[in-house]
Amino acid sequence: MATETATLGGGCFWCLEAVYQELKGVQHVESGYTGGQVPNPSYEQVCEGTTGHAEVVRVTFDPAIVSYREILEIFFTIHDPTTLNRQGNDVGTQYRSAIYFHSPEQEETAKHVIAEMANVWDAPIVTELSPAETYYKAEDYHQNYFRQNPLQGYCAFVVAPKVAKFRKTFADRLNA
Repeated sequence: MATETATLGGGCFWCLEAVYQELKGVQHVESGYTGGQVPNPSYEQVCEGTTGHAEVVRVTFDPAIVSYREILEIFFTIHDPTTLNRQGNDVGTQYRSAIYFHSPEQEETAKHVIAEMANVWDAPIVTELSPAETYYKAEDYHQNYFRQNPLQGYCAFVVAPKVAKFRKTFADRLNA
């Protein structure tokens, strides 16, 4: 079975991870960092906003079940691609909206989806579109964060509503 990888930044990686873990056709979701100049950054370094890295998720999926286009359509539903370097109260370049493509085909698909989304949102799309760069897996305690910490404050008030919106909007796309 052939798989593909999508690397996406849309604010805190806990939000994106929690949603994509529930999507039919997704085999693995991992939180990490990319897009910066510091090798092997720590979470604390990335949070300082000086490494250039974005918090991202790497989504490994089966394109026979869920397409890259669908991955991106969900991405534009679960975060605000019109706010530069922020998602809600999370502010800084590490929270930027970004698509890191892994092939020319992914780049073309992303360009088309961004153009389509420009007609949906009332403000200009500021999502960065860049080739996938060196990726660093986030610390173990960030993996499966929402599943392991659903009652933690940020999870309860920020992640849970995004997951609920995803479940309602894409009920037919959920893992069984």
